[in-house]
Amino acid sequence: MRQMTLLFLFFGLFWGYPPPFAQVSEKERAALVDLYESTQGDQWKRSWDLNAPVGEWPGVQVRDGHVVGLTLMMNDLKGNLPESLGELNHLTVLNLAFNQLTGPLPQGISKLDKLRTCRLEMNRIQGALPERIGNLRNLEVLSLFNNYLGGRIPPSIGDITGLRELNLSSNLLGGSIPESIGQLAELELLGLFDNKLEGGIPPEIGKLGNLRELVLANNRLDGDIPLEFAQLAKLEILQLQHNLFSSYTGLERLETAQLLVFDSDNRALDPGKAIDSPKRTRMADTKFEDENQNPY
Repeated sequence: MRQMTLLFLFFGLFWGYPPPFAQVSEKERAALVDLYESTQGDQWKRSWDLNAPVGEWPGVQVRDGHVVGLTLMMNDLKGNLPESLGELNHLTVLNLAFNQLTGPLPQGISKLDKLRTCRLEMNRIQGALPERIGNLRNLEVLSLFNNYLGGRIPPSIGDITGLRELNLSSNLLGGSIPESIGQLAELELLGLFDNKLEGGIPPEIGKLGNLRELVLANNRLDGDIPLEFAQLAKLEILQLQHNLFSSYTGLERLETAQLLVFDSDNRALDPGKAIDSPKRTRMADTKFEDENQNPY
């Protein structure tokens, strides 16, 4: 039996196949080790035994020899995300929320074209969103709220046509809201609260027929509200307060009675649903909604 095993290993290595105990490729394992080393893995709440098989590392999901899930939420990660994160190109779930990650998002994250869920909220990530973020064509959830992201929202965001949740609230994003957001036909939640966004709201947002939650409060948006808002038949939450709008005539055709939460700084529109404080927004109230979930 021992001889058969040795022969199997020999021919496996000769033909380039990994040995049966190697659960993932060396490239993927190396990317995980990079993450471990760059975020003080030896001090995580639940650390990894680098001598154990990758599939036994807490928060790592392996399927068919590839890393498909990485869930390290609330695990005391401190430091920068390595560029090699992009080598985990079979990832479908990346959840590193509620940690102390700093530095910029690696450009390599745009290579994760199988990714469906990306949660990096409640960290200290800086820099700009990758220009090629639109390459993440399979993404359904992109949640980056409460970081220090700056720059503009890349127009390529509109290429992620299956996106259901886009939450970039509580960052330092500037410039205008890209018109391409109107291409996100599946979008149900759009959170851009508490940034430095300027200019008018693009009328293309009126194309988002599945939108239930739209929070644009605490920015520098101006002009009028697009008449196309009247097409948002499924909208339940709309918050526009603390901007620089010149008028609100664009809301006249919107059935505000359908809204569960509504605030526009214009009490005449619906004083019963207005919210007094700029801190009292749905986005602010639900930032910690994942805090009690078990990340493992």
